[in-house]
Amino acid sequence: MNRYSKIPQNSIGQGNSYYYSPKYPSIPFSSTDLYFIMQEGDRLDLLANQIYGDPSLWWIISCANPNLPQNSFYVPIGTQIRVPLDVTNILLKFDQINGVV
Repeated sequence: MNRYSKIPQNSIGQGNSYYYSPKYPSIPFSSTDLYFIMQEGDRLDLLANQIYGDPSLWWIISCANPNLPQNSFYVPIGTQIRVPLDVTNILLKFDQINGVV
C-alpha cells in the first residue's frame, strides 16, 4: 500500500504536480498493542512487514511512538516500542483526516 496513493495532488503547471503533505492520526493506546525491545538489525519496515504483512505501513509504528526519530526506519538498540494492531481503524483515520473518504 502506498500511503500517498490517495493523497490529493495539486498541479503547478506544465504537467508538474505535487502531493500535499499527508497528516497522520494520533494512535491511542490499546490493550491489543504489542511491545518490542529493538535489537541489532531491527527496522520499522521489517517489523511492519512481519506484523502487518506490508512494509509500507512502518509509519504506523513510527506515529505510535512519538519519542522516536520520525521518518526513519531505524530505532536505537534497546528501545522499547509499541506496535498497534488495529491497523484498519488507523488507516480509516488517515484517509479521513487527509480528505480521502
